[in-house]
Amino acid sequence: MSGLTGLVLVFATVFGGYLLAGGTLGVILYSLPFELMIIAGAAVGALIIANSFTGVKQTAKDLARAFTGPRWTPQDHRDLLCLLFQLLRIHRTKPMELDAHIEDPSASPIFTAYPRIFAEGEVVSIICDTMRSMTLNYNDPHQVEATLEKRIEVHHGEAERPARALQVMADGLPALGIVAAVLGVIKTMASIDQPPAVLGRMIAGALVGTFLGVFLAYGVVAPLAARLRAVINEEHAFYMVLRDVLVASLQGHAPNICVEVGRQCVPSHLRPSFIELDEALRNVRQGPASVQPQAVAA
Repeated sequence: MSGLTGLVLVFATVFGGYLLAGGTLGVILYSLPFELMIIAGAAVGALIIANSFTGVKQTAKDLARAFTGPRWTPQDHRDLLCLLFQLLRIHRTKPMELDAHIEDPSASPIFTAYPRIFAEGEVVSIICDTMRSMTLNYNDPHQVEATLEKRIEVHHGEAERPARALQVMADGLPALGIVAAVLGVIKTMASIDQPPAVLGRMIAGALVGTFLGVFLAYGVVAPLAARLRAVINEEHAFYMVLRDVLVASLQGHAPNICVEVGRQCVPSHLRPSFIELDEALRNVRQGPASVQPQAVAA
């Protein structure tokens, strides 16, 4: 919502200030379709050239996240800690039962009790792969931490691809605006025999291209790229919490200590309090069958 509010404010202040200063929208509106076709069309074409088809689809899909914000809520972070607590408790007390959960998460009452987390395949995959390593006595915490770091880094790099693509587009828009303006000047020079009033309108139309290129770059696309990068970085913290909890377990800490380590790594505006997490863990200590996200939220 804040992204949409900011976008409205940008347009309102730029065009509102122009009108209050005595400007007229007639020339801009007349030239807008042609200039926008040149600038936006070239920008999108360059985006397609610079990225794979998958990258273009991901950019178009993730653009909405700049307005909707991060997917992970405080409840999701609390659910993640509860999910990991249950798995680590089983690993410590009944290790033979852990295979049933990590080999087929879709049939696990622990994973399916948290549908939002279960729907994120990479989170489930990281949990299962790491827990599988723990059952195989691959328990060097430094090696596992390094492996997790590399895997999470790869995921983070892939998630940042749309933000990087938008930033490259923003960097090129001012130059594309100049291209559109130069084409307008070429058109004007070809009509040099026209009266000054006609030439003035043609020059004004050409300058609309420069205006659009700079305005779209620094008023729209670059802020969207920065916002999307911030959203991705906040979501990345979810994976870092996951990593810290699993590494703490490999270092021999009890499950409740592991989730407390993870809780303190949650960003401050998403972090559950110690009392909230303790209450949630009390609700899940009775067993997987009793775990419901609604009950945990209470």
